[in-house]
Amino acid sequence: MKITFLLMAFTMLMSVTANVFAATKDIVDTAVAAGDFKTLAAALQAAGLVETLKGPGSFTVFAPPDEAFANLPPGTVEELLKPENKEKLVAILTYHVVPGKVMANDVVKMTSAKTVNGKSLTITRQNGAVMVDNAKVIHPDIEASNGVIHVIDSVILPQ
Repeated sequence: MKITFLLMAFTMLMSVTANVFAATKDIVDTAVAAGDFKTLAAALQAAGLVETLKGPGSFTVFAPPDEAFANLPPGTVEELLKPENKEKLVAILTYHVVPGKVMANDVVKMTSAKTVNGKSLTITRQNGAVMVDNAKVIHPDIEASNGVIHVIDSVILPQ
């Protein structure tokens, strides 16, 4: 009986500890740990934005996974990652970032959000889904120590 109780207590402690450690990772480390954001991580590195998004924040990132980047026309990502296109890459990536920590329950009340890029995203609701420009939020509220990530199904481009 004591062993069962100790095992249960240990399991509960490990569960709580895992949740605490998950929230201590910054936005970049949280995205990298998820494993579906290799292209985004490479783009942030090429744009020189890694240290910014590892900073104190807080930030809200509408993050396209690797699959979203793969849906861009062939050669687009490779072209954007070239040093001579850094300014354009920065403009695109900062269009995915909103200052402050905006959780999903607040996003759904918004019609737009001003990005770090300086331009505003359009936020709508269609068929029960939240849309950011033309991208659908597919996984909201991934918390990080310096903000929150909302996974979107496509790369959004500033107009």
